[in-house]
Amino acid sequence: MAEIKVERNPDRKRLEELGVFRWPIWEKEESEFPWHYDEPETCYFLEGEVVVTPREGEPVRLQAGDLVTFPAGLFCTWKILKKVRKHYR
Repeated sequence: MAEIKVERNPDRKRLEELGVFRWPIWEKEESEFPWHYDEPETCYFLEGEVVVTPREGEPVRLQAGDLVTFPAGLFCTWKILKKVRKHYR
């Protein structure tokens, strides 16, 4: 199983090259829920803090400023510790 890739605090030039600021925004309050990625997803956290625990693997803590890629086929649990606001594609 591919792993969650995290790039901490990428520079603005990198984000602009990816077109991050044109991606839709998703928001969610503190909660916990299971999730499955049918296809890869890349997102950039604007606010919040979350722990994503893959079914097979170690928990990954994500927060504002992180650029994250979730692989297709990933089954995981999201535990949102602080309200999340993120760009995604």
